[in-house]
Amino acid sequence: MKKLLLILFTIHFLLFTASAQKRAKYEFKRNLPVYADSLIADFDYPLAWGNSNIKDFGEWKKAARQKVFDCMLMPPPAPTNGFEAKVLFEEQRDGYKARKIEIRLSRYYTVPAYVLIPDGKGPFPAVNCLHDHGAHLFIGKEKMIRPLACEDSTVIRDANDWLKGYEGQFFGDFLARNGYVVFSADAPMWGERGQMEGANRDRYDMIAGNMMMYGIDLSAWMTYDDISGTEFLAQMSEVDASRIGCTGWSMGAYRAWMLSALSDRIKVGTAICWMVTADEQMSFKYSRTENGGFANCFPGLRRWLDYPHVASIACPKPMLFINGSQDKLFPVAGVEKAFRTMHETWESQGAGDQIVTELWDMPHSCPKKAQECILQFFKKYL
Repeated sequence: MKKLLLILFTIHFLLFTASAQKRAKYEFKRNLPVYADSLIADFDYPLAWGNSNIKDFGEWKKAARQKVFDCMLMPPPAPTNGFEAKVLFEEQRDGYKARKIEIRLSRYYTVPAYVLIPDGKGPFPAVNCLHDHGAHLFIGKEKMIRPLACEDSTVIRDANDWLKGYEGQFFGDFLARNGYVVFSADAPMWGERGQMEGANRDRYDMIAGNMMMYGIDLSAWMTYDDISGTEFLAQMSEVDASRIGCTGWSMGAYRAWMLSALSDRIKVGTAICWMVTADEQMSFKYSRTENGGFANCFPGLRRWLDYPHVASIACPKPMLFINGSQDKLFPVAGVEKAFRTMHETWESQGAGDQIVTELWDMPHSCPKKAQECILQFFKKYL
């Protein structure tokens, strides 16, 4: 009885303390500063194409790309002896081999990845498949490629459960069956690059903050690794280095257009459900007041370029963007503004037919129809 009373008292105390801790005056609400609208009003994006005083598009791309890299802070130090890789496991699947490998992408660390290689004589076109966020960090590469038999049963079961967002189809395996070498690696904090104490979304922001203390932006290192992983892919004997694309859903889509903008290795980029303008994303107008936080944050970049401006660095590459009109993470108004901005950039370079933007009647998802659409886009341009 005493124990029960103690528990009830503790609950009452915590609830009372939580309510009593509010102050009449405050400066933040719903994860944003109360002056968010003023911050948004001051966004003028001086380095955006059309705003910048640089009128030569090639020179603008160099300057804009360099500004992005500047905001990405310190890059991972390159590996001493190149991209050393070892095969950890291999199995034959229907029409392709599946390998689990470990690559040294930096002097600091190695990265676990899956590679799918079609049967037959190469070299083949290739796709870097970039996994999503989903506030689910236990698996990474296994979201895109069916886990190999060497994996723990918990990993296999978790990957199969996660397939709901992909309408029951492993996107990477689908591409491999259609003749593409497919690469997918764990991003920092996902899968086998997670926390020793276990996967916990709530710890991501704290770890990202701690990384800042080292002068490192965790989101930037994800992008740096995507660039390095693509370089590794280009060096594979089975790959035609002149025909490499990238794709992803959600955070994977963000990674895909970032990679397309920052890597000349990528010839074609496709992105499902991640494009918006910062004014709509960070506004009080919607119940959602951030989309990924530290997972897509480069310090200071919004003072220079918005999301579609960064994606426009990829121009005139063929690019496909699909968003959902029922996607609660990305307000349609922001999606449509971003699409218009990118179209204007491609059209200014006589490449308007190289960019496709579509708004589908769907929620935040990557259905088979979208995967098929991306396959056809790759067939056309890779």
